[in-house]
Amino acid sequence: MSSTVLPGALPGGLFALPSVYRPQEDTRLLAAALAREEVGPLTDVLEIGTGTGALALHAARRGAATVTAVDVSWPAVVTARMNALFHRLPLRVLHGDFAERTHGRRFDLIVTNPPYVPAPGTRLPRGAERAWDAGADGRLVIDRICEAAGALLRPGGVLVMVHSGMCGAETTVNRLTGGGLSATVAARASVPWGPVLRSRRAWLERRGLAGADEQREELVVIRARNL
Repeated sequence: MSSTVLPGALPGGLFALPSVYRPQEDTRLLAAALAREEVGPLTDVLEIGTGTGALALHAARRGAATVTAVDVSWPAVVTARMNALFHRLPLRVLHGDFAERTHGRRFDLIVTNPPYVPAPGTRLPRGAERAWDAGADGRLVIDRICEAAGALLRPGGVLVMVHSGMCGAETTVNRLTGGGLSATVAARASVPWGPVLRSRRAWLERRGLAGADEQREELVVIRARNL
């Protein structure tokens, strides 16, 4: 592989345009969960909200039959396509809503790090905010994925999703179970609050989503299998 350093380079040989979400602790936690899943020449993989394409590329590197990555952000789509080209890995990157762009298709493995940060106000997020803002309870995209998962997964197919404990891990498990999947919390991690949460502390406390002295956020990985 070329040793050329791309503008906006990140560790791991990735790069990101300015408004694209860079891999962080939630990405690493999800990558560890993905590493525990069986991926091979018969596995069709979907990543919802690909960002830099880091997780989709990980699946492609492990020899998945096909890897499809979807994102509503054009900068993310361009970033993921360039990273795939740079690493010479087969990746199909689509722009748009995941449900619309995957209509009629089914997958063996779905991986997703959706927007999950609770956000005040009613306006739709713009720019970089689209990577994390997800409505007043942080579940705007999570709930859509829970609703769609059964139709997107083949029998025996698996969904792995990471989100904040603020969004309610039990709620996610119950919604997936209600949709006919077998779901559990597969992993947990505690990380320091980032700048977005710190800037919303007063609002989060008023909403009952955080305590007055809280300094760390719990991340959860939900694993669900289509029965």
